[in-house]
Amino acid sequence: MVRLTAEYIARCNGHTKRKRDEPTNHYLKRITHLYMAERNIEAIDNLSQCRNLTVLYLYDNKLNKTMNLGTALNLTHLYLQNNNISKIEGLRQLQRLTKLYLGYNSLSVIEGLQSLDQLKELNVEYQRLPPGEKLLFEPRTLMALSKCLTVLNISGNHIDSLNDLQSFTLLNQLQACDNEITDFESLRPALTTWRLLARLDLTGNTVCGRAKYRDKIIVMSPSLESLDGKDIYRLERQFLMSWKASREARTRQRLESQKNE
Repeated sequence: MVRLTAEYIARCNGHTKRKRDEPTNHYLKRITHLYMAERNIEAIDNLSQCRNLTVLYLYDNKLNKTMNLGTALNLTHLYLQNNNISKIEGLRQLQRLTKLYLGYNSLSVIEGLQSLDQLKELNVEYQRLPPGEKLLFEPRTLMALSKCLTVLNISGNHIDSLNDLQSFTLLNQLQACDNEITDFESLRPALTTWRLLARLDLTGNTVCGRAKYRDKIIVMSPSLESLDGKDIYRLERQFLMSWKASREARTRQRLESQKNE
């Protein structure tokens, strides 16, 4: 069993060279970026000696817990993709964390992040979910992230609606590819609320095949600059907004006419 310990870091970290006769504690204190990907690591010991560590790469390992990662208090970027993590725990002390990568794990619920008020980017794509289940957000974490999150990746998680994420009003980028969104009403409440959303990717959802899909999404979200990897141009938006206004005017006239009759 491979454990990430202070001794292991001092022995195997080739990206920050250790000076001749340098004490272990002094060396660990100097490290700012730690590359420990693809090492078959299954457990993590206390990392408090790495007091200046800001970026930690632990993707492609065999971790099933996030325990003890909270001891690296100054982390800003944490890469945990493609492990066996089934629950987020022990991260509440990472007050400086801005980017968290948890894609390709075994999470069913996004939880335990309610104290991370500096988190700007969260990637939880393609979880290995039990049959028939979709990825959920625990209410306290949902409320906390709504005050800080600007980039979110929830692709490939059997999600059938964005309505539960409506409170994420600071979102600038959302990737929600390869989910199970089938109709516009599963998108409308969120898209009309997210006034800062610039980039949206829904590729691989059934709704993408609906009539006038692109036109309707652009009209729903006036702030969008890119949809499914394709830029939205000013003239395209102007035409669609004019079309919408004209259609609404005709509808009002028809209703007034019916009322008068």
